[in-house]
Amino acid sequence: MAKYRRGRINEAVANELAIALGELREPKVIDNFVSITRAEVAPDLKYASVYFSCIGDPAAAAEGLKKCTGILRHHLARTLNLRVTPELSFIKDGSIEHGARISELLAEIKRTENKNDG
Repeated sequence: MAKYRRGRINEAVANELAIALGELREPKVIDNFVSITRAEVAPDLKYASVYFSCIGDPAAAAEGLKKCTGILRHHLARTLNLRVTPELSFIKDGSIEHGARISELLAEIKRTENKNDG
């Protein structure tokens, strides 16, 4: 399978799961403000790693997502025209926190430089 096709499938899976999250009634997902950041589908389309971020308890959010896996897979099967509907595994995405930490460090460096110059 061409690499660009997998990229399109990854985007489609992430977008459809984000739409499906809006329809869920699971309190652990709703209360923790879960959002899908990206998805990576295996080349054989059997498995997908879905990365999520949340405001709240990531463990509870992951538990809620795991509980709703069947509903989410059913939504993917209905909306995407794939040979196989992938099994979903949910992973907490730390990139947002990592980016915030880098911004914080850069701001600290800038403050230190300004203090030394002035």
